Amino acid sequence: MVFFKTFVFSLLSVSCALAAAADARERSFISKGMHEAEVLNRIGKPDHEAVIRSARGQEEEKTWSYLPDPRDPQTLTIITFHAGVVSNIERKISR
Repeated sequence: MVFFKTFVFSLLSVSCALAAAADARERSFISKGMHEAEVLNRIGKPDHEAVIRSARGQEEEKTWSYLPDPRDPQTLTIITFHAGVVSNIERKISR
């Protein structure tokens, strides 16, 4: 029984690590024209969100920032949304 519990725990740990790694790799597949929901589904919630413009009667503009990840340790990804659609993607090397 102890072996089974250890095996299940190991399997869950590996699957969680792979899921987190997939998010980091998916960052490079984000492209202009994608909707917020699609980005959120592919790479998850951002580490930081900033609103650039949010005025009544105008389309909202904001950025989502994703900090470097262990699988992509030097890359900071910044995605700009205009009216809920990706308008710019920056991948910066951070050291």
